[in-house]
Amino acid sequence: MPLRELLEEALLEPDIGTTSCFRWHATPVGIAAVWHGGKPPLAPPFEDALKEGLQVGLDLSREEREFHQLNAGLVILFHS
Repeated sequence: MPLRELLEEALLEPDIGTTSCFRWHATPVGIAAVWHGGKPPLAPPFEDALKEGLQVGLDLSREEREFHQLNAGLVILFHS
């Protein structure tokens, strides 16, 4: 199954936490931070996601990161 489909399907499941700008989801390919803080910024907000991840007990500072534009909106994916 392509990555996009895996993420779209996983984002239908309940989130594992919510912060001011993101909904957090555990997916088969990593931790997904879904932007919900209004209009998304022009550049992916990686640093904001790292800071807010700590609020839900996730230290993602050593993880690889990438962003995707999905039906759910802007998604930052953290993975090893």
